[in-house]
Amino acid sequence: MKPEEIHFKAIIKQSGTMNAAFVEFPFSVKELFGKKGQVKIKALFDDSIEYRGSLAKMKSECHILGLTQEIRKKLGKTFGDEVSVSLLEDKEERTVEISDDILTVFKENKIAKEIFDKMSYTHRKEYIRWIEEAKKPETRENRKTKMIQMILEGKKGI
Repeated sequence: MKPEEIHFKAIIKQSGTMNAAFVEFPFSVKELFGKKGQVKIKALFDDSIEYRGSLAKMKSECHILGLTQEIRKKLGKTFGDEVSVSLLEDKEERTVEISDDILTVFKENKIAKEIFDKMSYTHRKEYIRWIEEAKKPETRENRKTKMIQMILEGKKGI
């Protein structure tokens, strides 16, 4: 039987020289989830910050879980700090909410929409977030056009 929730403490590590962080998953993914590769998870950091991501094997001995800059900022933590992690396997379908004005652009570009729909959840989410973070209406319009061009050029993300 698979565990409901897994708890552990870990040290936030830096990925090379980049401003990217991760924690090592101290258990066997194969034993706990019956998988060798990536495992989609829901996590809770320090009993306060929720995150949906994946345990991944990234040229490392064990699986790792990334911590975005946004999560580190909310936690007030950085490389070398300890964080408590609670996680469970995420079996829910991952969908990206797309606003009507973006859907309109996709209706005019059916090929781009087909390519977009085949992208990973993360890449779709990044494109939509990039457009929605525009502060000015003209920037939003420019980004919608640029997104269609980038998708048609085969770019997976921003």
